[in-house]
Amino acid sequence: MSFQLLSRNKETLIAIMTLIMIAVYFTIPWLPSQHAAYADWPLWTVLILGGTPLVAGLLVKVVQGQFGADLLAGISIITSILLGEYLAGALVVLMLSGGEALEAFAVQRASSVLRALSQRMPSIAHRQVGNQIFDIGLDEIQIGDVLLILPQEICPVDGSVLSGHGTMDESYLTGEPYIISKTPGSTVLSGAINGTEALSITAEKLAVDSRYARIMQVMQDSEKNKPRIRRLAEQLGAWYTPLAVLIGVVAWIVSADPVRFLAVMVVATPCPLLIAIPVAIIGSISLAARRAIVVRDPSSLELADRCQTFIFDKTGTLTYGEPVLVGQFVASKFQSRHILSLVGSLERYSKHPLAHAIVQAAQAENAPLHSVTQISERPGKGLDGLVNQSHLEVTSRAKLLASQPELSGVLPPVSGGLECVILVDGQYAATYQFRDQPRAEGRSFISHLGPRHQIRKVMLVSGDRESEVRYLADLVGIENVFYSQSPEQKLELVREEMKVAPTIFIGDGINDAPALSAATVGIAFGQNSDITTEAAGVVILDSSLAKVDEFLHISRRMRRIALESAIGGMALSIAGMGLASAGYLPPVPGAIKRSVTYSPF
Repeated sequence: MSFQLLSRNKETLIAIMTLIMIAVYFTIPWLPSQHAAYADWPLWTVLILGGTPLVAGLLVKVVQGQFGADLLAGISIITSILLGEYLAGALVVLMLSGGEALEAFAVQRASSVLRALSQRMPSIAHRQVGNQIFDIGLDEIQIGDVLLILPQEICPVDGSVLSGHGTMDESYLTGEPYIISKTPGSTVLSGAINGTEALSITAEKLAVDSRYARIMQVMQDSEKNKPRIRRLAEQLGAWYTPLAVLIGVVAWIVSADPVRFLAVMVVATPCPLLIAIPVAIIGSISLAARRAIVVRDPSSLELADRCQTFIFDKTGTLTYGEPVLVGQFVASKFQSRHILSLVGSLERYSKHPLAHAIVQAAQAENAPLHSVTQISERPGKGLDGLVNQSHLEVTSRAKLLASQPELSGVLPPVSGGLECVILVDGQYAATYQFRDQPRAEGRSFISHLGPRHQIRKVMLVSGDRESEVRYLADLVGIENVFYSQSPEQKLELVREEMKVAPTIFIGDGINDAPALSAATVGIAFGQNSDITTEAAGVVILDSSLAKVDEFLHISRRMRRIALESAIGGMALSIAGMGLASAGYLPPVPGAIKRSVTYSPF
């Protein structure tokens, strides 16, 4: 383990220092007699350098109203100092810091969520004024500025392409693993990565108002407002701590010997909670890692088995994230391959997920793709452009019938999933129908969440339109459906559900990061985004619902082992407290007993 890693973990340093000082303490009696005066200085070093910050941290918890079992350790440290039982106090410091160090060792975060978010954004932008280019800070960008996005740079603001033809990777924001073609008129999103060609864009929002900045702000708010959830050690300690203090006080009063109180406190120091539970967590994290499941937050293992609500994002979790063109209904005066050629040419420059399906279908049929001389894609207005001297419009059934209601009898029947309507030079040409294929195991997985994992409520939440979301929900058997949801709305939905019951949220895009961070347990699919995996407590490397099921079973196994170990250990502790209160177990032997006789396995 590197020193840099250790320096980030106070408890680990305290535990190592305590081990060294205790070893020195036991070495001093073997030195010449003139060194006997210094016999206690290693223990004082432990109590001052190690005990002080640990006790200070416990006092902060007390002020905050958190009375966990580790409070007994703090009482033991203070009492040992007052009574001169320094070795007993040092051993308690070792138990307390050792347990916390074990858990910290289990998962070391490479970076925080917010640091990962902020480091993705550039610090400067390139403003074009005539033939000159000036580097400016992001806060200096004004709406209407012309900005140059160099190859492989990250787009600093939301805007539209003014000149240039290229591609952008927007998967960090959308969760869709597509490279989106860009041409004059195409929209661009802040946070997207430019391809190999330079693009000039017109800024349409300030940097602080752009999509990426909004997600980052929502992320910050969710971190600040995330409710604190009591973990297993705190739940058990809620009754164990006052019981131990009561036994110690009674022993002191009856015997009139304060050392009896210290002996009880040392024996009561909750080794099963401070060490046994972290050891069980480490074993479970290792087991999960062997199954391509990365547990980044140890509390996720403790809490997953208690969750009663399961919220799914749609694309990439319950589906493969790859819509497929499954139906082409072409008007009689047009040829299917010709229409596919025109639409495929235009859709190369769209950021909509369906565009990829159309382009793939055109390539599969060897339909030639033409140059596009004009393009416009405004939110809610569809896509239109000039392709091979033909004006092409890709819109929805509702918008077409609003302007040409007489075509209602010409259009094919409405089906589940998605569709788009194509017009060539103002005339209806075709209707395309799509399906975002659900994962093969989706319905069986959801159907067994209740019987096997006590999940009482399953929800589907997506930014996609209603028809596609409901189509998928019917296929996999989900009744609670929310569509057209922004990251802010997803976050608010998670918060509302968490007021009712512990909640699991599963997603795979940056737009899911706030909800992942706020949920009781956040599960991220795949490695599409560093931001998403930083926000989630659990990362499923092999995107499969079967892996989620494995994680839930590992969580249940870990919680069972931890409960058996903790409850069994506390039962033995209560027996030891009885001996200590009767004077048969002094503080130091009691501390050594707690340190060496317990194992959670």
